[in-house]
Amino acid sequence: MVILFLEIFAVFSAILYLILAAKEDIKCWYAALFSSALYMYIMYTAGLIMESFLQIFYICMAIYGWYIWSNKINEEQELKITSWKKQYHVYAIIIVTLLAIISGFLLEKYTQAALPFLDAFTTWGAIITTYMVAKKIIENWIYWFVIDSISIYLFISRELYLTSLLFFIYLIIIIFGYRSWMKKLNANEINIF
Repeated sequence: MVILFLEIFAVFSAILYLILAAKEDIKCWYAALFSSALYMYIMYTAGLIMESFLQIFYICMAIYGWYIWSNKINEEQELKITSWKKQYHVYAIIIVTLLAIISGFLLEKYTQAALPFLDAFTTWGAIITTYMVAKKIIENWIYWFVIDSISIYLFISRELYLTSLLFFIYLIIIIFGYRSWMKKLNANEINIF
């Protein structure tokens, strides 16, 4: 019952995070911090070890994201939405895949982790993608769509039904977030680095 109660608060604060991130509102990082702290405990009790450790990373990234988004002297130094070159995506996908395979084998051999390879894949994918959000890389929304789609199955398998619903809602918000950021990117000159 306690887990359900915590999961409800975690879901609402996670939805708030994504809605605020889609609007480029710096307050998104406060919601991320709160949600991640709750999910760290929830995921650990569900046997999703990598997802639990991922929450520690999310807490650190909430602090980093807030710092990056707030660290401007004037409008000219404001962090702008940009796009990655294709080679960066290739590197990111290779790194996530290799780390997921290695972590999956380690989790399978040394822990009682549930679905170790999927757990590892969504975790490492989320790490790269959270960095992309903090840096306002437009493709983060596409990465999130893939990761969150897989996560729905992962959470249903662990009977975290509210969290599964959260990730379904995320898929809808992701579409709006991508469109919002794309309009802003197109309004500025295309920035690819």
